[in-house]
Amino acid sequence: MVRDGWSQAWLLAVLSACVTACGPGPATGDRPVQQAQPDTRENFQEFGEHVVHFNAQSTTMLPPEVARAFGIQRSGNRAMINVTVRRKLADGSTEAAGAQVGVLATNLTAQQREVRMRELREDDAIYYVGELAVSNEEVLTFSIQVRPDGSDASYEVRFRQQFYTD
Repeated sequence: MVRDGWSQAWLLAVLSACVTACGPGPATGDRPVQQAQPDTRENFQEFGEHVVHFNAQSTTMLPPEVARAFGIQRSGNRAMINVTVRRKLADGSTEAAGAQVGVLATNLTAQQREVRMRELREDDAIYYVGELAVSNEEVLTFSIQVRPDGSDASYEVRFRQQFYTD
């Protein structure tokens, strides 16, 4: 059930991030504009009965109403990471699963930043969202540690993302 359109808008923002990569803003001066390319990497990883979905995007990609509703700061030099955990069911479908989620972001000079993650619940969905400052053309490797509630197993997902802030 969608409540006040927030779930639908949030889902739309998350899905759009899964389909496209972050790209630069409008052209300035004579500088060539690098176009956003389709994101061809898989944005999920399966671990036994669990599926971990993940993405990172500029916070400017979120509609202002959605950012306000979830307390996310929209800015050209801020990124957000979104992680969801789904449990596989016998009928082939999945359901949201709670988890402990930790994220470490490492840049190309090996500087590390721990990303504070917070849980957001909306109807039957559970999201783990964190925000961090980014520089133009910065490349970050995200290391995500996930331990689903009720499980003794921990999983690690790693992916790399480049951000454009201009």
